[in-house]
Amino acid sequence: MTVSRFLALQSLLCAALLLTGCAGVTVGSISPSEYLAQRRGDVLITGKLSTSAEEVLRVIGSDADQCTANGPACRKALADSTGLSDEQRLSALSEVWLQVALATGKASGGAAGPSAPETIEAYLETARHAYAYLFFTARKPRDRAFEDRQTQVRDYYNYAVQQAITGLFSRYRQSGRVGDDAMPRVPQVGAWRIDTDLSALELRPDDPVPQELIPAASLTFSGLRNTYRRDGFGAELVVATNQPAPSPPSPLTADSKTGDDTPPYSEMPFPGLTALLRFEGADLRQVLATHTARIVVFDPYRTSTTRLAEQDVPLAANFTSGYGLWLARSDFARQALRSLFGSAEGLTKPRIYLMQPYDPNRRTVIMLHGLASSPEAWINVANEVLGDETLRRRYQIWQVYYPTNAPLAINNFAIRQAITETLAHFDPTGKAEASRNITLIGHSMGGVLSRLLVSSSGDKLWDTLLASYPMQGAQQQRMEQRLAPYLRFEPLPQVSDAIFIASPHKGTPFANNRIARWVANLITLPVAMLGQLNDVSRELMRIAPGKQDIGPLRIPNSIDNLSDRDAFVQMSSGLPMNPRVRFHSIIGNDTPGVAQALSSDGIVPYESAHLEGAASELVIPSAHSVQENPLAILEIRRILREQLQPVR
Repeated sequence: MTVSRFLALQSLLCAALLLTGCAGVTVGSISPSEYLAQRRGDVLITGKLSTSAEEVLRVIGSDADQCTANGPACRKALADSTGLSDEQRLSALSEVWLQVALATGKASGGAAGPSAPETIEAYLETARHAYAYLFFTARKPRDRAFEDRQTQVRDYYNYAVQQAITGLFSRYRQSGRVGDDAMPRVPQVGAWRIDTDLSALELRPDDPVPQELIPAASLTFSGLRNTYRRDGFGAELVVATNQPAPSPPSPLTADSKTGDDTPPYSEMPFPGLTALLRFEGADLRQVLATHTARIVVFDPYRTSTTRLAEQDVPLAANFTSGYGLWLARSDFARQALRSLFGSAEGLTKPRIYLMQPYDPNRRTVIMLHGLASSPEAWINVANEVLGDETLRRRYQIWQVYYPTNAPLAINNFAIRQAITETLAHFDPTGKAEASRNITLIGHSMGGVLSRLLVSSSGDKLWDTLLASYPMQGAQQQRMEQRLAPYLRFEPLPQVSDAIFIASPHKGTPFANNRIARWVANLITLPVAMLGQLNDVSRELMRIAPGKQDIGPLRIPNSIDNLSDRDAFVQMSSGLPMNPRVRFHSIIGNDTPGVAQALSSDGIVPYESAHLEGAASELVIPSAHSVQENPLAILEIRRILREQLQPVR
């Protein structure tokens, strides 16, 4: 081919390309992150409309910029176009409305903001179109189970419900418009009429009034290893109530009449909830035409699914955020130290905190912390136990918070009273599953107390401690009335299992060292408790004035009781336990290279923590706070699961 002919052919090809508009397709490649951004990126993640929404806009001859510039026209074009399927139209409208809500909620000046009516209305429209897409299109949610777009639209619904409900709560809480059930009444927002269905919560007349409604997803925690939640439908919320966590002014003593009728129990002041918005209408046309919505609220511990549009739908849930918020706001660490040293703001008698609303059909686990501690000792234990789906369905956790400066005998009596009163309040007949087969879990001094709660003293403590005091008549009756509740007791009949963790059942020599004695000397018992015990001491001095071993009879505190030389702990360690109670031991070993029988966790020797007859014993390389060790938590889970197995 000559050069001239080649040039002529090349000119013809160029002319052909020009005549066809120079159309052509080029091929490129994208990275895995770009691939995921195209598939998953949307207005919630990137602030820009998703690829799916942009495709729908291009079908109707629009784009994201035009839709932002003239929102009403864009949304009308989407709603009216006959070239779109219902799924395309509704999913795009849901995301476009969400973009409007986000922008309106961030606006400043005037009445704009998260709780402004126009913001709430935009979130309601987001939720309405997502609801219609999920339940009123030809395909059902199960038919789209593996589609990214359905996951995105579900997230639009959940987020819009979260923002709409918290915005409504904030708006009407500030206005003071509260109904008879202590929940804000929200009758009208713009064109929308809203009502509320709380029937699934099983509310009681004495339930505390909500003060805040907090999105669970907005909370992060340091100190908690994991956040446990359940994927599903609905907004995950935490309620902050006005329920007080008081430090009662006087201790619970056997013969005190202080007039203090504060109950020893309180349910979780930060319960988790799951909320839905249901839109009136039986078909797609009715749902898109309605301006009536109903807020439906569930307790995620009690309800895991609900029925919408004749379909069973899993409910979303967050099981950690309420617990974490309670710990973060309770200031337990500081109060525990105030209690230990007898400060006026310290705890003076036990309190029992229910980690979730009381459920008569779940077994109860009662946790008791150790010396100078609080419910914070169980930060990860409680969270990890309730993070297990099987255990969460079958158990509820109660945490005992008690003054760790008090002698063991007094705390044993007071904790018994608190548990008994709590069970009687929630289950007066004593027939609920929650009142049977209770499991005690105690760490350190809490383990010693747990053992006392399942032990029988008979007359051993009384006869041994008071044998050398000659008493008779009215004098003996007075002492019986004052001391018998502390020295004569029987096992709590509701308890069937116990887990003792790093517990100095026979005391510890650590309580005798110089630092421990220095701390013991700083410990002060509450005035009312000290006054009563001093009365007893003086009475005993009158009975036996020549006894030298009691001197001026210093009242023992908790550290005194934990000494391996202490008479009370020596005698109580030999008390028989209820033979019905199956018990387990978890023990720390922080002395590598030492024979197990001679080992210690740094505070408690193995010899003191070991109990003959245990159903199981696990020794873990760990210091004294072994309860937070992941291996210990796995062992607790194993034991609790084992307890659910039918008896053979």
